[in-house]
Amino acid sequence: MKKQTIIITGASSGIGKEIARHFLRKGDNVVINSSTAEKLQEVYEELGGGESLAWVAGNVSEKSTGEKLVATALAKFGSVDVLVNNAGIYETKPFLEVDEAYLDRFLNTNLKGTFFTTQAVIPQMLRQHDGVVINIGTPLVNHALGGAPSTAPISSKGAIHALTLQLAAEFGRHNIRTNTIAPGVIRTPMHGNLADESASLHLVNRIGEVDDIAEMVYTVAKSTFVNGAIINVDGGMAAGHNLN
Repeated sequence: MKKQTIIITGASSGIGKEIARHFLRKGDNVVINSSTAEKLQEVYEELGGGESLAWVAGNVSEKSTGEKLVATALAKFGSVDVLVNNAGIYETKPFLEVDEAYLDRFLNTNLKGTFFTTQAVIPQMLRQHDGVVINIGTPLVNHALGGAPSTAPISSKGAIHALTLQLAAEFGRHNIRTNTIAPGVIRTPMHGNLADESASLHLVNRIGEVDDIAEMVYTVAKSTFVNGAIINVDGGMAAGHNLN
């Protein structure tokens, strides 16, 4: 299996950091991104730095960030083989309290970040006639929870699911495959110390760990025949819940 170059957004903590660690451990080149340079530098050092790792700080909602990621990957490693659009935010707020500024936060980071970073990498993947785009979605797009009012983030994630299918259709014939991985509740800093309280939302009656997602991202990245798929890695959340 050839050594590939992986771009990962939102890689300064949680799922993104573990995805980066997983690909590095498997011998690939990795370019990590987040909006905060200081934190990204810390993660770069935590992951061991070295010749197989590079970092680019910047807000993914700005297309220039994606362009810098591609330029860095090409300059240091010579290719862009996989893009993992992991950068994203999630909060709960009742629908009637959502104003335009609040909605824009999620549209900018989640949807525009995914859209424009992908737009930056596709031209290089077309030149290579090969590439994989992996978006991070959520099973809550098709499985709403009345006790977790989150119309703003879920609307943005729903758009990402739709974008995945359209990209798969437009670029599949060019050997560029686009898929979404939809995690359940994962033990990350975003969920804080209360994550385990969501165990009963999953049929396995526990929350997930970051390596659960990293392993699936790696599997999809290395596949040559998965395209246009929405893959739930959610402990059965989309299928049902435990009644504890």
